[in-house]
Amino acid sequence: SCAIFLRVKEGLLLRNVISLARASQCVRSPFVPLINAALSRSLSSFSCRNQTLLDHRSPSSLVVCKPRATHLALLSSKPLALRTTFPVIERRSFLSTKASWVDKAPDNLKPYLLLARMDKPIGTWLLLWPCFWSIAIAAPAGGLPNFIIMTQFAVGAFVMRGAGCTINDLWDRDIDIKVERTKTRPLASKSLTTYQGISFLTFQLSAGLCVLLSLNLYSIVLGAASMGLVIVYPLMKRVTDWPQLVLGLAFNWGALLGASAVLGHCPWEVCLPLYLGGVAWTLLYDTIYAFQDIEDDKLAGVRSTARYISANGPDKARLALGGFAAAATGGVALAG
Repeated sequence: SCAIFLRVKEGLLLRNVISLARASQCVRSPFVPLINAALSRSLSSFSCRNQTLLDHRSPSSLVVCKPRATHLALLSSKPLALRTTFPVIERRSFLSTKASWVDKAPDNLKPYLLLARMDKPIGTWLLLWPCFWSIAIAAPAGGLPNFIIMTQFAVGAFVMRGAGCTINDLWDRDIDIKVERTKTRPLASKSLTTYQGISFLTFQLSAGLCVLLSLNLYSIVLGAASMGLVIVYPLMKRVTDWPQLVLGLAFNWGALLGASAVLGHCPWEVCLPLYLGGVAWTLLYDTIYAFQDIEDDKLAGVRSTARYISANGPDKARLALGGFAAAATGGVALAG
């Protein structure tokens, strides 16, 4: 708040311009006591025979004292108390706010679609890209990747990403209710029962198995080996600071499986660097993603790579993220 005192002829004119009072919603609370103290010192030495109280909601109000008076009107009989509580700024997403097709689905179907994260297709793409990289690497020199196999993997990625989300939510339904970002998920919010979640998971795994069985025997065995990682990943946040690493191991299995689906075997000298580069890539983006949940994770007792690398300050966290990015670039480059 600021007061501008103007002397007009023999009288004193007090014009109260309460700009900071109006702006108090934007002022950091540590400054409020300083402003109040300054106002109190400035105004407490003045009094007015005919005091007129100014309403801080009317910053253009004027108070004129008698010319013989040597006092100024006080803004109030008490020091002006600025607001020290501020509105909570709503966390907004920088992504599109348009309603997805899931919002228009029938009410009895919508919880299942949300459980499989069908309103957020980015997860499917993140699972699919390592598969496409591997299929492209295994393509004949000068030729195009096998479109039929790419289609099979696209369907498989869509189904299995949804299955992974269902498995994750089944394990974490008691934790998700404690985290702001996840408390509205169908199992956490009781939109679906645990039995309904397990039944839906059975359907998803059956569909994924159909896709897997359409591949060659080598790929069937290799693909089935990844299920252990898919199942145990949600538990890792309870036992290790590196759950994002386990997610990377599961999410990039397609880097091994894609080439084997084309060639009938996995060329490890090429696919292994691609796989490890993909793991580092997932470690990078999912750790960044996990930073938004750090405070909630602390309250819920959940561990994460974001919490671990930020424990020693932001500089160490940035250094770790840079290392993940370098490892991802190096692995993909080494694969050729």
